[in-house]
Amino acid sequence: MTDVIFREAVRADLPAVLALLADDVLGRTRDLPEVDEAYERAFADLDADPRNLMIVADDGGELVGCFQITYIPGLGRHGAERSLIESVRVRADRRGRGLGRAMMRWAIDQARERGCALVQLTTDKQRADAHRFYRDLGFVASHEGMKLAL
Repeated sequence: MTDVIFREAVRADLPAVLALLADDVLGRTRDLPEVDEAYERAFADLDADPRNLMIVADDGGELVGCFQITYIPGLGRHGAERSLIESVRVRADRRGRGLGRAMMRWAIDQARERGCALVQLTTDKQRADAHRFYRDLGFVASHEGMKLAL
């Protein structure tokens, strides 16, 4: 894993990112592995917004992981930003080797360097392994999240 770098995704990475998102028990029910107009538009919006970053784990030109970071301004916590990490995926053949931990540590370090007051994330209640993983990194399930599908 020493050759893996974390960088912002570029448009050419989009097919590999979508494959990572779709290669997941929950993702395969809500994400498509092919690039279409909606994904093109969403990627362009992310790319144009300095508070939203799609990060990829690049191992010699091969994408082996991804996650999205959103920096959220707010008045709470004395006007501090918070970092939201979402869509964390590690390619199936690379799981269990520390890549996910390295990705999360990198994202946390970025938030700390930016001056964020906290890092937050959501994870589906069905993902018991992910819950354990995030707790091992120091995350605390301090709130009950709610969603309304539109």
